[in-house]
Amino acid sequence: MRTWQVGDVMTREVVTVQAETPYREIVDVVLRRGVSAVPVVDGFRRVLGVVSEADLLHRVERAGEPAQRRVFESRRRRGARERSEALVAGGLMTAPAVSTYPQAPLSVAARLMDREQVKRLPVLDDLGRLVGIVSRSDLLRVHLRSDAEIREDVVQEVLRRVLAVRDGLVTVGVRHGEVTLAGGLDRRSAVELAGRLAGQVSGVVRVINAIAYNADDTVTDPGQVMPVA
Repeated sequence: MRTWQVGDVMTREVVTVQAETPYREIVDVVLRRGVSAVPVVDGFRRVLGVVSEADLLHRVERAGEPAQRRVFESRRRRGARERSEALVAGGLMTAPAVSTYPQAPLSVAARLMDREQVKRLPVLDDLGRLVGIVSRSDLLRVHLRSDAEIREDVVQEVLRRVLAVRDGLVTVGVRHGEVTLAGGLDRRSAVELAGRLAGQVSGVVRVINAIAYNADDTVTDPGQVMPVA
């Protein structure tokens, strides 16, 4: 069963800059294109780093301050000072860039963004070349799928293709991304698997699994049963 991947939601037309791109030109690109960050690439479109609005703002934050270095300076403060003094992308960028791949599941990309505290990820191919960029808002697109599309995936991919459930045994209802499963199957393990797989369908917010079963094959005693309604 296929779930949505980064390649399904990423932006493919990515504005980039070179390591030697001047500060003012980067600011112009960010404001004119309405983006919050730009990847820095070499001649082969390999990502060297990322220049974000935060990187650009260091110069604004330190404007008018005397150019002095403290004896004991934290890594964070030193990085901010160096970026405030940088004149080109190579000195402004955060490197190495936190990146992902088109085949990565959306959940993996979301966890990576959260762990690294970044708002977007350059997307690289197998050779490390830039093929797109994915943002937090892009990851939310999966929840714009219609209830009809979600129901079709649950019926076709989960019930028919994976579990080979005959038509009519299980009913599927979807409302605002919430899936309700009802009906009956022979084994409890099949019921639980149906619920888990339905929860993995792209766009599903919650699964209410009300499928009944004849035999509980998840326990040692096969005599424990729950009649199918």
